[in-house]
Amino acid sequence: MDHSSSGNSGASSDLLVELVETLEANGLGRDSYQLYDSIDVEALDQLVESSASAIDVRVTVEGIHLSITQDGVEVIDKPANIPPQ
Repeated sequence: MDHSSSGNSGASSDLLVELVETLEANGLGRDSYQLYDSIDVEALDQLVESSASAIDVRVTVEGIHLSITQDGVEVIDKPANIPPQ
């Protein structure tokens, strides 16, 4: 994630792209979910980027468990029935 643009829509766009790319890389097609129905990406980005200490926000999108930190998005766990792409 881009730490230099904290607090603007560019940073939240970077997080959005990273979330989508991570989900797609783990077998979840773009038509399989509505990210904005589950996550307020701008608020999430602001929370992560404005934290003075390490923060780890965990969310689940269609069974894929994600960890979101200042370093980026990582998959914690995913259902066995979703093959990697």
